[in-house]
Amino acid sequence: MIREGRRPPASGWSVVPQLVRGAPPAVLVVVGALALLVGLLIVTRPLTSLLLLTVYVGLSAILSGLARMFAAPESPRWSRVGFGAIWIGLGLAVLLGLGRTLELLPQIIAVLLLLGGLASIYDAIAGGSVSERVLAAVWAGAQIVFGILSFAWPDVTVLVVAVVFGVRTTVFGATLLVRAVRAFVEGRRSVPAVAHGTDDEQRTDAASSAASTRPARSPQGPARRALLAAGRYALSAVLIALAIGGWWANAWIQDGAQTVDAFYDPPAVVPYEHGRLIRVDDFAGQQPPGADLHRILYTTRDAVGQPAVASALVVVPQDPPPGPRPVVSWNHGTTGVARGCAPSLRDASATKWAIPGLDEAVARGWVVVASDYTGQGAPGVFPYLIGPGEARSSLDAVRAAHELEGLKLSSRTVVWGHSQGGHAALWTSQIADQYAPEIDVRGTAVLAPAAEPVELAEELTSGEANALLSILISWVLVPYADTYDDVDLTRYIAPGSQAIVREMTQRCPSEPGVVVSVATALGVSEDRPLYVGDLTAGPLGRRLDDNTPRGPWQQPLLVAWGDEDEVIPPHLQQQFVDRLCAQGQQVRSLEYRGYDHLQTLLPGSHFVPVLLDWTDARLRRADTHVDDCGG
Repeated sequence: MIREGRRPPASGWSVVPQLVRGAPPAVLVVVGALALLVGLLIVTRPLTSLLLLTVYVGLSAILSGLARMFAAPESPRWSRVGFGAIWIGLGLAVLLGLGRTLELLPQIIAVLLLLGGLASIYDAIAGGSVSERVLAAVWAGAQIVFGILSFAWPDVTVLVVAVVFGVRTTVFGATLLVRAVRAFVEGRRSVPAVAHGTDDEQRTDAASSAASTRPARSPQGPARRALLAAGRYALSAVLIALAIGGWWANAWIQDGAQTVDAFYDPPAVVPYEHGRLIRVDDFAGQQPPGADLHRILYTTRDAVGQPAVASALVVVPQDPPPGPRPVVSWNHGTTGVARGCAPSLRDASATKWAIPGLDEAVARGWVVVASDYTGQGAPGVFPYLIGPGEARSSLDAVRAAHELEGLKLSSRTVVWGHSQGGHAALWTSQIADQYAPEIDVRGTAVLAPAAEPVELAEELTSGEANALLSILISWVLVPYADTYDDVDLTRYIAPGSQAIVREMTQRCPSEPGVVVSVATALGVSEDRPLYVGDLTAGPLGRRLDDNTPRGPWQQPLLVAWGDEDEVIPPHLQQQFVDRLCAQGQQVRSLEYRGYDHLQTLLPGSHFVPVLLDWTDARLRRADTHVDDCGG
């Protein structure tokens, strides 16, 4: 029986090559071609082949368990049987529960990595050369680190594993094909591996025969061993760097996320009536000149009419003219859909860069109330493009502001909104008479509004897939699925990708973690594999249509947009204005040449003075130009 020292247990990364080593060239061609095809498919189409990836993970776990059991008989039996059985059991669980494990794949991968780390720790303790033990220990630590990170980044985990498994399988398949070609050319089989040590007499004879024809040990043997040791140390250094880099990236992402403090947690008992003030606090962020800034928590109703809480900012002029102060209800544009995306959590949310003409509004003595909507800041489901939920939050913020001590507000109110906030502003004015009749809404100004949800969905999904589109669609799909029982998320997304889609909704555009969403979206946006259903069909399409603001509005409307809007196509804005005119609404419309989606609200915009003067006229009920329809 021939041995060349003690061989460490076979790892899960090398089990398949061991099983096919020594096979006839024809077998190598078949296995190599299949492996190459599967690897390329996984790498190039990670979500389209998610089912295949799950099967591959399951089979790999089973084969890794078998390798652990049989590849190193000199290891203690409890180690081989224990670790091997766990791997085999997890692999069988993956395959037998395939429909469920598609969704649990990131967690399964995390468990496999942690288990592999524990097995590698044992390998490091069990023996071998110093370099082998160092590499085993470092590999153990790297697997454990990435196992922990897999729980933190479930969406990226799928893509990383797709690359790791896919590249590994591709390289393995290509290697087998090269060996097969070489064997055909040389007219012999590939050289078999050295036997590990067994009681099988035939394998002993074969190993002895191979030993008898093997050249004498090269005088450069020690040099080769030193070179192998150096390679192991180098690989260990790379693994350490990757683990440290991954851990640092996780810390950087978590530290950059907005922290939702205790102010936003509602007390155990809150008033049942909507629009009641729960608590008030000073805002620590930037403040416009000449104004005091407060954040408030108040009661409201959510998108389906259930009691909820929401937060808002209230901008109060420090030296206003005498008498009750008129109100501007500001509805912010898209900031994400997670709790941490609330504008009141951001430092610059009450500046002229975030709210158009804010400094001038304060100077005119207007109080600006800016709701976060439910689900941002305060707990709940964020009503992204869900009109009643947005509007109730906005109206109740104004009602709650009336309860602030030392502040006398008038019922006179003008509603502003940008993008998603334009959609919210239209709904706010549409339901104000019925939901909050004490608020006298005198006009509604919308900047680049998302006023046509169905048409917007059609426009977005008809174009070329990209990372931004994948993230935007997740922001619509998840809140709609969480709000409406008839909207099933799995109907519109690729099988097994629910964790990925939901993870995209947990990050805000203003935090570093959004790079994770972008990376994930870039990795899966080819042919738009994340989304397989027509977003404008079925229950989702009907709900989008239900949330289209249709009026009637009893007060004038002001609509403005840029002709280079990259988010909402300008022709949809003109289509919306044409619909308003056909309904007999009083609407003034302005399209600004060279303006993109944001420029209408930014300082220096030619629209801001128009907005301020139009609002002042509405608050005074001045007889000014309010209709461009040309009746």
